[in-house]
Formats: sequence, structure tokens, C-alpha cells
Amino acid sequence: MAKEIKKIGVLTSGGDAPGMNAAIRAVVRKAIANGVKVVGIKKGYQGLLNEEFVEMDRHSVSDIIQRGGTVLGTARCLEFKTEEGQQKGADICKKHGIDGVVVIGGDGSYRGALKLSQHGINTIGLPGTIDLDIACTDYTIGFDTAINTAMAAIDKVRDTSSSHERCSIIEVMGRNAGYIALWCTIANGADDILIPEKYDFNEQKVIDNIIDNRKRGKTHHIIINAEGIGHSTSMARRIEAATGIETRATILGYMQRGGSPTCKDRVYASMMGAYAADILTAGKTNRVVGYRDGKFQDFDMEEALNMTKNIDEYMYDIARTI
Repeated sequence: MAKEIKKIGVLTSGGDAPGMNAAIRAVVRKAIANGVKVVGIKKGYQGLLNEEFVEMDRHSVSDIIQRGGTVLGTARCLEFKTEEGQQKGADICKKHGIDGVVVIGGDGSYRGALKLSQHGINTIGLPGTIDLDIACTDYTIGFDTAINTAMAAIDKVRDTSSSHERCSIIEVMGRNAGYIALWCTIANGADDILIPEKYDFNEQKVIDNIIDNRKRGKTHHIIINAEGIGHSTSMARRIEAATGIETRATILGYMQRGGSPTCKDRVYASMMGAYAADILTAGKTNRVVGYRDGKFQDFDMEEALNMTKNIDEYMYDIARTI
């Protein structure tokens, strides 16, 4: 029999992502509608261990849906990776009457949630990461905003690259996943793509492609380089030395994690937040909310962590050929 849920917490952990505030808002308002009290846990698991709690009601989440980042803050927490830290976190939840926690973050955040669940605190995970690297879901909160931000920035770099007849290497985020790079390569009509899942470290192929394109009369060349490959500046120097073509590196960086979330990120994050509040207040635990096959659904957290995700081969082929 599921235990009665009277009070839940919500926290954001790991890197921030546009749409997290929409998810927080939905969790709070749906839980309250279900007759459950909500506390916000500041600064992720570090805030949990420091007992940094704030009571939340409908008013406290007004006017946050359009804001980037996370109003609850986020931080890395090495202590929570230890058995002692995890037990302490669960004890603190029990001390404050917190029966369950919604954790918004990536795989690392889920591992912490799993440990809380094993110590008797019901937990639900929401996929909050711009990297799109959570295997159980086709959508992660923040990805849509990140790719639109990157796409707009790449368009601007392309303009100046064309004016100066340069080669431009544009590095996008994604940690060890190439999804942002893949989507932007297609959306921006880039000439080359370098992603961890497919990179063979044969830089000569890129150099040959630049030279061939220049011979055909193309005056600029755009290379989208994923963060997991990196080394964009040194790569630019090597390409310029090999081709004689002025080559510049642009690292887009944290701008991709900021900004007002797109409509899709606001709506999908809200749907996921409401879904999480519903299943948590119904007594479910150790679940991850995802979007797959056109619908929102939940998965066992341990199974979700053991899933693997591969780059869409056809999409990658299109990125390289059109």
C-alpha cells in the first residue's frame, strides 16, 4: 500500500536549463490542487543537506514561467554522492515531514534521487538538461531553447564568415552528446559536423572538404563542433595552417543554457511537472517522467539509468549530405 503523501519538495540539480521554472511552477500548482503542501529546496542536494527550504504556494511561482535558469538555484554536491550524505538527506526530509521529492535534472541528479528513494523518500525525476542525453525520453527540458539560441548565434557568425571568406568552427554545448550539434548542423546548413558519437579523429577529411568546397567557389565554410570534441581554437590554427584559409573558432558556451524558454520548453516542462506531481502525490516512487512516442509517460528510475541512447543514423547522414 502506497504511503500517504502530505508534503513534497522540489529541487533542481546539476546544470540549469530553460524551462526548469515552468516545471517548478507546474509541480507546485498541481500538487497544491491535489491537496499536498510543497516546499522548494534551494541549491539542489547541497541545499537539502543545508536545510535550505522555502514554503511554496501558487503565488510564489507566479511570473516565473518566462524566466530562464532556475528560481530555486542549483549546485554540485560531492557530499551527497556518499552513503552518509544520502542518509543525511533522507533524515532531513523526514525531520521536515517531506514525504517525497521531485528532482529536476540529468542522470547524475537521478542517481541521487534513486538513493533518496532507497532511504524511504518517494522520488520522481524530471529530465532537465539541454543535452538531450537521457535515454528514456525523446525530449529533455531546455533542449529546444538551447538549439534555437545556438541556431540564431550560428546564423550571425555565418554572416561575418561569408563577408570575410573565412572558415568558422563553432563549438556548441552538449557534454559528451552531439544532439545540439546535430540539430544545428541541419538547421544552419553547416558544411561539417564533429560529434563524439561519430568522430574518427581524422582531421584531414575536414581539411580536404574545405579545400574542395573552396575550389568549387564556396567562399566560407561552417563547422559545427560538439563540446565533447572540443579543442576548437587549436583546431582552427591547424586548419588555417593546412589550407591557407583564415579560420576562426567561436565557442558559444553558457549562452545556450540561458534565456527565456521557447513555447515548446514551457509547455512540455509544464506537462512533465504536472505529471510528476500527480504520480508523486498518488504514492509512486523511483520513477522518471519522459516523453516518448508522442506521449508523456513514466519509467522505472533504475531501468531508465541503464538505458542507452544512440544518435539517429539517418539524421546524421542528412546532416553530412544536405
